[in-house]
Amino acid sequence: MTASSLHLSPLMQRSVTLILAMLGTAVFWALNLPLPFLFGPMSACLIAALAHAPMRDFGQISVGSRTILGVAVGASITPSLFAELPKMAASLLLIPVFILLIAMVGVPFFRKFWGFDDKTAFFAAMPGGFQDMVIFGAEAGANPRTLSLIHGTRVLIIVTLAPLFLTLFYGVELTNPLGEPASALPLHELILMAVAAFVGWKGGEKIGLFGASILGPLILTAALSLGDFIHTRPPREAILFAQFFIGCGIGVKFVGVTWSELRRVVAAGFTYVILLAVLAAAFTAVVTALGLGQPVEAFLAFAPGGQAEMTVLAIVSGADLGYVVTHHLARIVVVIIGAPIAANLLLRWSKSRD
Repeated sequence: MTASSLHLSPLMQRSVTLILAMLGTAVFWALNLPLPFLFGPMSACLIAALAHAPMRDFGQISVGSRTILGVAVGASITPSLFAELPKMAASLLLIPVFILLIAMVGVPFFRKFWGFDDKTAFFAAMPGGFQDMVIFGAEAGANPRTLSLIHGTRVLIIVTLAPLFLTLFYGVELTNPLGEPASALPLHELILMAVAAFVGWKGGEKIGLFGASILGPLILTAALSLGDFIHTRPPREAILFAQFFIGCGIGVKFVGVTWSELRRVVAAGFTYVILLAVLAAAFTAVVTALGLGQPVEAFLAFAPGGQAEMTVLAIVSGADLGYVVTHHLARIVVVIIGAPIAANLLLRWSKSRD
């Protein structure tokens, strides 16, 4: 929170954010730039955040927008996807190896080159969900502000560069239809998707499901899809709504960042993304060379971005959504389960050195 933002009420701060995001979207749309509903608000909010504009995220609205992507992924889980799972097994087994190598490279990188303490270095290196890594890290005694900026930078850079790689190196045009307009979808399916989104989100939170806003709706919608009740993704308008608030959320994460944090923490996050990109490229090459996945799907599956952001890119690129999301879910599960265990071992080791 900046000093200037203290003079405005939360409602006014969110109004500023909304106006800036809408202007950014309009500019990207007018210039015919890619993904205007994602990159427009993201760019505008990022620039304004670095200029210390009085902004605030949209709270539950932003979280709720992610339920749309959970529904989109759940709707893509069909019996045919389960038939494909054995073919994915080999590439899925590479996920733990990928995470282990990231830890072996990332933790020393943050400790030795940037002077982070052991716990902050560990949770900064882990490519898990933004909120999960900040919460787990804070509970373990890591610096939550540093973790927030590191993971915010990781998501920002990956989301910015991934579309460039897709278009320049893979020849992908990010123009795949997002879905049918709401007016073209059966009303009963729209109602079922809305119920799955809300019940899955809040029910997931109640039982402590990690990533509840995405995974809860995903699970319920997958059940509806497998039960032959739903046959389509959420409408185009809903996907654009989700893109807009995800873009805002990425930019607003940098509100209040200081010059000192830019030089040290954000710079550390930026250079770390380069290391992650090299590792991800190596695994993408291995998966592709061994015939374990198609190039675009392999690239998106191992790109260490956020689950929601990679889902958006998978949709607009026309990639196999089931393949991409299955690998990201595997990565998140490995990190979520392994991070607290590894952190406890790290803490014991650190104490034994004192």
